[in-house]
Amino acid sequence: MKLRSKAAALLLLALAVLLLALLSLRARRDPEPPGFPARPEAAPQRRHAPVPTLPPEPRAFPGAAGRRSPRRQPPRLRPRAGRPRAASREKLARRPGETRSLHSVPPELWIHLAVVACGNRLEETLVMLKSAVLFSHRKMRFHIFTEDALKPEFDKQAILKDVDSLLYVDTDVLFLRPVDDIWKLLRQFNSTQLAAMAPEHEIPKIGWYSRFARHPFYGSAGVNSGVMLMNLTRIRNTQFKNSLIPAGLAWEEMLLPLYQKYKSAITWGDQDLLNIIFYYNPECLYVFPCQWNYRPDHCMYGSNCKEAEREGVSVLHGNRGVYHDDKQPTFRALYEAIRDFPFQDNLFQSMYYPLQLKFLETVHTLCGRIPQVFLKQIEKTMRRAYEKHVIIHMGPNPMS
Repeated sequence: MKLRSKAAALLLLALAVLLLALLSLRARRDPEPPGFPARPEAAPQRRHAPVPTLPPEPRAFPGAAGRRSPRRQPPRLRPRAGRPRAASREKLARRPGETRSLHSVPPELWIHLAVVACGNRLEETLVMLKSAVLFSHRKMRFHIFTEDALKPEFDKQAILKDVDSLLYVDTDVLFLRPVDDIWKLLRQFNSTQLAAMAPEHEIPKIGWYSRFARHPFYGSAGVNSGVMLMNLTRIRNTQFKNSLIPAGLAWEEMLLPLYQKYKSAITWGDQDLLNIIFYYNPECLYVFPCQWNYRPDHCMYGSNCKEAEREGVSVLHGNRGVYHDDKQPTFRALYEAIRDFPFQDNLFQSMYYPLQLKFLETVHTLCGRIPQVFLKQIEKTMRRAYEKHVIIHMGPNPMS
């Protein structure tokens, strides 16, 4: 089966060339960054005690830097004897208004976010980037690839050769919590894992790959490439098992031959190729929960993403064009709320409360019946920002 449209073909070409350029310099053997050590798969999760929250007053929430009302600073407690004051704590506890030079942040601590924008995807791409900026804390570098300058730029130079890790997302993705949180999943990789994706579907019997695929795919329902976290250092240094030759192949040696072999069976472009690769190399893939790649399929057939029900949607993926039609008004309401939000406004007053009202108009739809799934992480993220900027320290009452 041939690719269905010119836009799909361009997207496949762009991502294929992107991956080839990212991974071609195998002569470089950089050690993995100390910030993301491998850990055994069965390592216990460390749970932190919950931080007490105060219900924010909408008028007190600082929607943008520079609009904070003056307030009295509470007294600081003297550090306990024998308790070291780590530099990392000081960095995390910077006061509102304190800025740090971009050049003072080591490049290896930046988040790298990549996207391929083709055709009429300009607005979607800008809204995606806006959502990343609105809710995140870490320094980010955006790598945007677009069709106009694609071939000349790739012909001139290899790109991202010094980037250790990368988060790739489709243009129709929205971040509903800090990008920092999905970036931390790199620390969950064991010694063989080099990429992370979410399942294509939670229920194989109604999933696309389990019913229609004519090529190998990962697991019982395949994986979705709309949100893909990659350790590029590991990918550059790995020999992948494949269906082409008995010996292993490097990524750049394998991608084009795989496409040529399976192109008549490929429907979803790069995603199908990635499913084929990880079918033969399942130990290389970390599968993260559906809340990190929540799509209409997770609610239009009934709610089937249990992680999102418990914790809320973390990354929204509006595939099927749902941001631009009336088939899933809940998805469209979120997209328009972020698109139209002015950076300088109050997040609670200008985004969260209007969203609640818009969701009341979508309760007649399957996805609209579970508004808390879409709002939970947004509310949590806003409260975290409120606590960080307003509640600097809660000490004992001096009058007691």
